[in-house]
Amino acid sequence: MTNQTAPYIPALRFDWLTPLYDPVLKWGMQEDRFKQQLIAQAAIDPHMRVLDLGCGTGTLTLLLAQTHPQARLHGLDGDSAVLDIAVAKARGSGVEITWTQGLSFSLPYLDNTFQRVTASLMLHHLNREQKRRTLREVWRVLSPGGELHIVDFGPPHTPLTFWVSRITRHLEETADNLDGLLPAFLAESGFAETAETDHLTTFVGPLSLYRAVKADRAG
Repeated sequence: MTNQTAPYIPALRFDWLTPLYDPVLKWGMQEDRFKQQLIAQAAIDPHMRVLDLGCGTGTLTLLLAQTHPQARLHGLDGDSAVLDIAVAKARGSGVEITWTQGLSFSLPYLDNTFQRVTASLMLHHLNREQKRRTLREVWRVLSPGGELHIVDFGPPHTPLTFWVSRITRHLEETADNLDGLLPAFLAESGFAETAETDHLTTFVGPLSLYRAVKADRAG
């Protein structure tokens, strides 16, 4: 099945589970901890253009905008239902966010548009070829010296997460993540610096944080 015809996977695999997405993240996956950690890692400066890729219901996008009110925030997701939730959550928040419906492996942005891209628990929704295409697209829309910051399922680092990951492996497209392939996919997409910066244990499975940098032309 090609990328164009592969079915879109909603936030919790089925549309009728979308209203449960926020509670599952909050209570089952230490959402506050890993999202605040991702924001700190991204080291966003004022007036940077920032894309929250696969923004879902907008929790991270809103946190980014509230933490860095002078940054220009964009949130993109392929699911209109979760984007509706994101827009509703942002309404009256006092922050300005540009919301766009689109697919991560065919981004509707010009080359070199963003200085930062974040991706929180979205890559595991994609099959292997879609992951690779998405990372190439992120490299394209990042400006030289720009950075991609990811939190998603990652390789187990403890006996407990090893056993939990045996179950997680059967959920959506997590196998590549759990096998530790994301750094290799990042490198082959053109990123000059890639690193797993930290790892966390959650009820649902092991999470890893990654940082990848698009080389400056001067380098």
